[in-house]
Amino acid sequence: MIDTGNPPGATPLSEDELEGLKIKTIKTRGELDRWEQQNIGEAMEWLDKRKNKSEILNEDFVMKLHTQMFHKVWTWAGTFRKTNKNIGVDKFKIAIDLRHLLDDVKFWIENKTFNSDGIAVRLHHRIVAIHCFPNGNGRHARLIADTLLTDVFGLEPFTWGNGDLTSKGDVRKKYIEALRAADRHDYEPLEKFVRS
Repeated sequence: MIDTGNPPGATPLSEDELEGLKIKTIKTRGELDRWEQQNIGEAMEWLDKRKNKSEILNEDFVMKLHTQMFHKVWTWAGTFRKTNKNIGVDKFKIAIDLRHLLDDVKFWIENKTFNSDGIAVRLHHRIVAIHCFPNGNGRHARLIADTLLTDVFGLEPFTWGNGDLTSKGDVRKKYIEALRAADRHDYEPLEKFVRS
């Protein structure tokens, strides 16, 4: 069994979810992180090669992106979680809440409700709050927000505090604090953080 050694704010995996690990030689969190990061690098290449770059605000893309990010590491990559976690909506509400979020983002874009960064920050926050998948939700949410910025708005991706958000440390602490402020509908800390 893998020693997950989760950093603060990370969602623990159930025994069944841990059974979905494809690379049985992985024993530590560091090894898992390296394999996942390699897979995420390949997902970024996939993002660059897509033909229709504006089609990201649908459930199919959300699931396909997670699949591309983690399919070499986890058997359940790209499938909604089947267990409730310490964060996220009830497992039975994931698809409904995701659909509402994607409809909201389309509305915000069409009506210029927020500026581009404000829309991407809210997309990121809400998809983290829904917590669609057993693992990788933060990384997935950051990549989908960056994809919205680059492919829909033609902007530079966020810098995300210019640090490592997957390990313990000050950058992750600031990120978690900014997400918690957004939970209270105060998006200013998160908007500052993503461009710091």
